[in-house]
Amino acid sequence: MDEIKLGEAAAKAVRAQDLLDNELLSGAFKGLEDNYTAAWRATGIADVGAREKLFLAINIVGKVRDHLTAIVTNGKLAQAELEELAQIAERRRRFRIL
Repeated sequence: MDEIKLGEAAAKAVRAQDLLDNELLSGAFKGLEDNYTAAWRATGIADVGAREKLFLAINIVGKVRDHLTAIVTNGKLAQAELEELAQIAERRRRFRIL
């Protein structure tokens, strides 16, 4: 990956971590999961379609959270790679290696 893309991934990671740490968004995820779970449990035995839709809704909330977590993880890896590239460049500069 080139340095620009690594920098972009690192910047996205910071923004995604801010979202995951945001109390309002965390509360929204928790509220949605709780509401969907309560509605899922309250469905009648014959209401298979509603249960399936609510099950999917619960999983989608988790997938959004997982997606943000993956962005954070990828960004941390990108940041580590940027730091390694900077160290290599510094060594080359220090020892005058082209």
